[in-house]
Formats: sequence, structure tokens, C-alpha cells
Amino acid sequence: MMIFNNTTSSPSTFLLTAFPGLELAHVWISIPVCCLYIIALLGNTMILFVIFVKQHLHKPMYYFLSMLSAADLCLTITTLPTVLGVLWFHAREISFKACLIQMFFVHAFSFLESSVLAIMAFDRFMAICNPLKYATVLKDMMIMVIGLFICVRQLIFIFPMLLALKTVSFQERKELSHPFCYHPDIIRDTYSNPWINSFLGLFLQLYMTGTDLMFILVSYVLIIRAVLSIVAPKKQKKALNTCVCHICAVTIFYVPMISLSFTHRLLSSTPRVICSILANVYLLLPPVVNPIIYSLKTRTIRQAMLQLLQTKGSWSRNVRGLRGSWD
Repeated sequence: MMIFNNTTSSPSTFLLTAFPGLELAHVWISIPVCCLYIIALLGNTMILFVIFVKQHLHKPMYYFLSMLSAADLCLTITTLPTVLGVLWFHAREISFKACLIQMFFVHAFSFLESSVLAIMAFDRFMAICNPLKYATVLKDMMIMVIGLFICVRQLIFIFPMLLALKTVSFQERKELSHPFCYHPDIIRDTYSNPWINSFLGLFLQLYMTGTDLMFILVSYVLIIRAVLSIVAPKKQKKALNTCVCHICAVTIFYVPMISLSFTHRLLSSTPRVICSILANVYLLLPPVVNPIIYSLKTRTIRQAMLQLLQTKGSWSRNVRGLRGSWD
């Protein structure tokens, strides 16, 4: 809670905003928001734990799913303190340094999730179009190299955006539109010319997420072409069913992200409450929905979770039985 300060005012502080015009209802709004955060934290932690514990899930598809859950989990933890701080304690002020750090992690994990979704599209492409080469190409070492590459990629391209922000002259108490620090929101109203920072942010958005989305679209064009070449309808349906979860994850990630980015950069007259709702949907929808989708639609994940819960239940009954016998 050190990043919050309600008593000081300096040119290097920002004012966070949760839901403009609904300040009196923040306590009630915090209830569903808290529930969503709990679902996101528990769901993604469960996915990671199941994949780590179950040996038969140590395969490329589930390794990439664990990367997606890790990115969602980190993104959730990054925004949790400020969102609940504003809703519960009305702790709106955040220092420039703390805001810069949070902005870095928000964009880093967001771009990381975009890259992971692109890799998962490649995984589905290899599994459907080149099944014989799937195991030889996507080995453990190759997966580690891919994971390291996408992490380094985020660092290389996000740092220039952070350095450029240090040259900007901000207003004394700049009020943001969200309960977290988001680059287009920070540079919206500045004394100096925000063109360079806006251009850098737009370039990163188009390069990082644009290239990932293009890669995903190309992968699915090739997947659909391969599926249509399959004669048996049952095999076609089975091949497409393996992509349903990933298509849902791509949709719930990119639609809110693109909507929020265009709202900030092109639709400056949009009401602030709409921007706030879009921002919360963008940050909370993927971490909440992804574990639910993969748990319900992926049979191996669902069975592994049920086995863990049954094992825990039987262990608890045995412990109670031992206590009863001692009594």
C-alpha cells in the first residue's frame, strides 16, 4: 500500500478513477469485482498446479496453456492493489514512479499474452497440418527458447516507451480514466507535445499485437484449408474442436484490447465511464474466462482437476477417520 497517498500533492502524482459518477456505489461495485479477481486468481493457479503435478500433461499444448495462465495471473496481480485501493479506500493518488512501474507490467503481460496466443495458434497448426513433425519440432528445449524469446521481446520494445515518458511535462494532478496506469490514458493531457509518446505507443500496439494477430489469422487459414481436405466429417469436427478454446481466448483478448485502444486514440469524446468499463473488461475478462473455458472444453484438464479434488477429498476422509480412531 506504499504506492497510495491521499495527503500529498505534487506534479508527479496521478489520480486514479474507477467508475466516474458512481463513487457512492464503489463499495457495492467492489463485490462483483472482488469475486472476478478471486475467480481469476484461483482458476489460473489451479490450471498451473494441475499441469505441474500431472505428468501426462507435460506436453507442448499444455506448456503453452500454462504460459497463458501465468500471463493472466501476473496481469491480475498487477492491477489488483490499485483497483481495490480505489474501490475500498478511495486511495486515488499514485506517484509517477509507481504508475510507471505498473504501466510497464500491465503492457508487458498484456503483450506477453498476445504472443502466447500466437504461439498456441502455431501449436494448433502443427498438430493439425503437420502431426508427424509435431513431436520433433516442439520439443522441451524449443518451447523454452520460444518462451525466453517472447519475454525478451517485450522488454526490448517496452523500455523505449517508458524512457520517452520521462521527457513529458504532466499536469499538476492529472486525473486518469482507469484504476490502473495505461499508456494512452497517461499521455492524453500533457503540457508538452505528446506526439512522440503517442506514436511510440501506437507503433508498439500495432507491431506487438498486430503481428501476433496476423500470425494467428494466417495459421487458422492454413488450419481450415487442411481441415477441409479431410474426407471424414467426424475427423473434421474433431480437428476443429481442438481449436475452439483457443479461438474463444483470442476473441475475448483482442476485442476488448482493440476497442479500448481505439477509444483512447481515435474517439476522444467517449464518456469516461465507458472507457472505465472497457478497461476493466479488457483486464478482467481473459483471466476470468480462460480457465473456465479450458476447464470445461478440455477433457484432460477437466479430468485432472477432478482427480485432484477426489484425491484431496479421500485424504481428508482418511485424516478424519484416523482422528476418530484415536478418540
